[in-house]
Amino acid sequence: MARPRRPLLSRDLIVDAAMVLLDTEGLDAVSTRRLATELGVSGPSLYNHVATKEQLIDLLVDCVLGEVDTSMFARLGADDGDWRSALTGWAASYRATLAAHPNIVPVVARGPGRRPNALRIADAVFGGLVAAGWPRREATRIGALMRYFITGSALGSFAGGFPDDATVYEGSYAHLDQAHLLAERQQEINESAFTAGLEALLDGLELRYRRVKSE
Repeated sequence: MARPRRPLLSRDLIVDAAMVLLDTEGLDAVSTRRLATELGVSGPSLYNHVATKEQLIDLLVDCVLGEVDTSMFARLGADDGDWRSALTGWAASYRATLAAHPNIVPVVARGPGRRPNALRIADAVFGGLVAAGWPRREATRIGALMRYFITGSALGSFAGGFPDDATVYEGSYAHLDQAHLLAERQQEINESAFTAGLEALLDGLELRYRRVKSE
């Protein structure tokens, strides 16, 4: 019986294998040498498609960011100033995407670089905000502010960072007498904190928008 043919090596196949390593073992596990082993190919064969680890990481980041929905910004215009709903929908999509691949967040937080999907997101957000009436300078600030908030929220769990051992707090931290309960409710707390923070941020931007439009 003939042996089954191994799929032809391609950049997509390499990225798919690297994504599995990223999600299961973390960023440090992703290397061209490790991937060559995982895929059962020689180093030179891999390098024909991905030359360096840096290029591989860029491909992973861009692949992840390709999942972020920015279609809501295309609907904004002078007669449709619902930029708040657009930012809300985008923030939810962005956060959900990063939550699915948390190990890539520190790289995403560094900025778009030359990655096409990262630049696509920046272009859509900036263009949508300007179309909705924000001055270009303000649109730039809002894009930065939102990215800080979203990536920051994806870097870790506030509630999950507290030990669930009540004795840690006894006698020394009187106001943290319930802190040991946070860990078991981390998803609920993280979700509600993100929602509250986003609402507060957008409320502040509403006030800023009115001031900018009246100037």
